[in-house]
Amino acid sequence: MIDFTGRQPTSALYIYAIAGYLLFLIALSVYRSRAVKTQDDFMVAGRRVSTFFLVGSLVCTWIGSGSLFGGAGRAFREGFSALWMSAGAWAGIAVIYFLAHRVRRIAQYTVPDILEMRYTPTARLLGTVAIVIAYLTIAGYQFIGGGRLLHLLTGIEPVYGQAATCGLVILYTVLAGMMSIVVLDIFNGLLIAGGILVATPFVFQAAGGWAGLAEALPDSHFSVFGGLGLLPALGLFFPTFFLLLGESSMYQKFMSARDEGSARRAVVGMILGVVVVEVLLDSVAIFGAAIYWNDPAFVNSDGTFQARATETILLQVARFDLPPLIGVLLMAGAVAIIFSTASSFLLIPSTNVIRDIYQRFVHPQASESDLIQLQRWVIVGLAMAAFVISSFFESILAMALYAYTMVGAAVTPALLAAFLWKRVTEAGGTASVASGVAVTIIYAALNSVGITDLDYDFIIYPAGGTSIAVLIVVSLLTPPSPESKWMPFQTRIDTD
Repeated sequence: MIDFTGRQPTSALYIYAIAGYLLFLIALSVYRSRAVKTQDDFMVAGRRVSTFFLVGSLVCTWIGSGSLFGGAGRAFREGFSALWMSAGAWAGIAVIYFLAHRVRRIAQYTVPDILEMRYTPTARLLGTVAIVIAYLTIAGYQFIGGGRLLHLLTGIEPVYGQAATCGLVILYTVLAGMMSIVVLDIFNGLLIAGGILVATPFVFQAAGGWAGLAEALPDSHFSVFGGLGLLPALGLFFPTFFLLLGESSMYQKFMSARDEGSARRAVVGMILGVVVVEVLLDSVAIFGAAIYWNDPAFVNSDGTFQARATETILLQVARFDLPPLIGVLLMAGAVAIIFSTASSFLLIPSTNVIRDIYQRFVHPQASESDLIQLQRWVIVGLAMAAFVISSFFESILAMALYAYTMVGAAVTPALLAAFLWKRVTEAGGTASVASGVAVTIIYAALNSVGITDLDYDFIIYPAGGTSIAVLIVVSLLTPPSPESKWMPFQTRIDTD
């Protein structure tokens, strides 16, 4: 880990502001926990969430450390072509607009609920495995982000900062589940948007404006595909596109909406919020690249950029290149991103474990109070597992692409087919989920043991392609599903 803390004395202002904000989050979670009485309250906020709160929660769920660190680091190294990663999400959200009200009408708890309803219990179990693996990976790199932030501010070893972040996220999540997340995400969303909006013109000025950018950065930073070409650009686009279409926390939050109209209107607000915030995050990272382009702290001995160092660029400019109050606001926005995303991506897999494994296969008659208490312990266990998983990857971007592909290849094709293709069969959907999980795991395993050195930019091609092909071929080779299976998903919903 590059040490930047010697550049100027650590300001107590940053530490006090962030500590105060975290105390506010915990206090509000404690207050909201008193309203948790049922499984509906903990898992889907009692299905009473309005459009306004749902928009804030959806935006905060998507804008995580993948954008704050992985996407920003890519923008530092490659320029505006890094937005291909964000563009996949924008396209996915546009498709989700036409599904959100259908998801709310079905009114289940989890995506694996839907997979079993349309396909088989095996599809439910395999979908749960895929979601748990992916979401623990995503939660893990939120902890890495927290560790890097605390290292920058205090100089403590990143691993200790990761542990502290993990502990605080556990506390934040177990108190009230979705009840606290959807309320607190309004504050988090405002802080994220406000921090990046205010900081952008200051960083642009610090970089020397357009003249400074043009002088410091290569021309490829301002081209459509950057210096890598079409296939790597699409390798960034498709994982986020397919993840968004199968993103369990989105669907679980649609199920939290008070009605179908609220769910659908929230998607419109989400796409506006995500586009604005992600464009500004990458822009600030590029402006920061102009400031630090020749800084040896960001460069390996062979002249290439250090991925881990470039992934801290937003924190660097917040700490060293902005007026203190503006820097504190941006840094607090980073904290909001980390905690909001980490809590959502622990709550969802814990819900999957409780709802889709324990309650479905182990103890169907468990009481609601027992299920809530058990889910809290599961959150603790999953957070520990996420902490361990975070040590297996070289960069946050690699973790993000792996996690996005796990969901995008294993869950999304079967999930979309449930709503959009009545000819899909139980065997086709189940085989699609199984093949997506298998290919993604094999790809990562070959990389981890050194048999291959495959770039994670390309993981979506074998995994997603296999899953879609298996879905189509197996469905066409097996008898059509009975009408009772596909009718709930195909019925048109009245316009709200």
